[in-house]
Amino acid sequence: MKDTKKYDKSRQLHKEGYLHKDRVELQNSVEVHSISPMSNKGRNDVNEYGSDLLEQILSRDNLNNAYKRVKANKGSHGIDGMTVDELLQYLKEQGQELRQSLLEGRYRPQPVRRVEIPKPDGGRRLLGIPTVVDRVIQQAIAQTLIPIYEKKFCDNSYGFRPSRSAKQAVERCRQYINAGYTWAVDIDLAKYFDTINHDKLIKLLSNDIKDGRVISLIRKYLQSGVMINGVVMDTEEGAPQGGPLSPLLSNIMLHELDVELTKRELCFCRYADDCNIYVKSKKSANRVMKGITKFIEEKLKLKVNKDKSTVDRPWKLKFLGFSFYRGKSEYRIRIHEKPLNKFKAKLKELTSRSNAMNMEYRFLKLKQAIVGWINYFAIADMKNILKTLDEWLRRRIRMCFWKQWKKIKTKHDNLVKLGIPNNKAWEYANTRKGYWRISNSPVLSKTLTNKHLKEIGLISISEVYSLVH
Repeated sequence: MKDTKKYDKSRQLHKEGYLHKDRVELQNSVEVHSISPMSNKGRNDVNEYGSDLLEQILSRDNLNNAYKRVKANKGSHGIDGMTVDELLQYLKEQGQELRQSLLEGRYRPQPVRRVEIPKPDGGRRLLGIPTVVDRVIQQAIAQTLIPIYEKKFCDNSYGFRPSRSAKQAVERCRQYINAGYTWAVDIDLAKYFDTINHDKLIKLLSNDIKDGRVISLIRKYLQSGVMINGVVMDTEEGAPQGGPLSPLLSNIMLHELDVELTKRELCFCRYADDCNIYVKSKKSANRVMKGITKFIEEKLKLKVNKDKSTVDRPWKLKFLGFSFYRGKSEYRIRIHEKPLNKFKAKLKELTSRSNAMNMEYRFLKLKQAIVGWINYFAIADMKNILKTLDEWLRRRIRMCFWKQWKKIKTKHDNLVKLGIPNNKAWEYANTRKGYWRISNSPVLSKTLTNKHLKEIGLISISEVYSLVH
């Protein structure tokens, strides 16, 4: 790893009086006080932190599992430039010193690298990419804390939790609607991950974590800063998306919302910061919107996006890419127009006639895109939609073939190989019709048949859907 110590001097969280040997909290007055309610001597005068949670986090097995998880997830490098492939060698050489510095409270996380990705609505999502070493440590913390919090998290929370998925969340919503809760309160949190209040979050953590060293380490990660265009900026709030620990911290923060909604006996479903509440009347929905908005902003110190939060019928809203429709006897799940259009745009990009990739590679990329998309949206009813999409995709592939053949002689020779008589092949090869128009002509539908396209590797969206639906 490149020199990680060069950031230590400039990124001190406790700038004065920091004790390097035994503890991360000061005995008297410091800038950041411990909020752990443990005494100095601790439980039975054995451990001043009252717990061996940090030792569990830094155990050999837990760190090995964390490394394997980070390695499997791959991902981009942090500000130090170290890649996942370089991580193992660094841990072999520096692992013992890294562990010791964590135990003694000397370790300082490096700032995260700012990355912006486009959002479907046209905005920009801010990600913070930690170094690979910090990702291993965060993963180790998350692996140890998840079992603790899984025991207390609400059943209506589905995001970033073991054995839970977006499909289960959408199915729960459908059950609410069919039970008569046909008005939805769709609450949108403005820049949630970037606005998490650190003091509030640390207070919530201290209710369950009695090892002050772990609390301090998490605070260091929250305040490690972000590097933007080579300049390190302080992070006084937020838990940047991109690290293994952020999803758990976001659930801990919003667990307070789950508890409040449960106390009010409301039917709700939350996936990370996406939350829908279901009631039986518009009047009730407006009342809930007002009350819960006040709770979120005053108690959780978060901001509700008034422009995107709304009260409406569930079948007019989008939740995790899905919506609903009225079937013969019940409400059923459908895919929302936005993710469908986004998927079609992706297929269009992969089948652009100006894209010079060969057909074998094109079919591979199409398969990856189709299988991944279907695996997520398979619970929705969209058989007829996919049939139409398949026809459109095959037409685009025929257009790509016609463009690749390019020269008249090449078109003639390929048409002959595919069974067109010589005279007709010359006639078709000399056509002046445009690529998109010729792609729908009988000559290509009779030569580049559905069966032939399947044999050479084009996957059918409908067939993949039928296998997993």
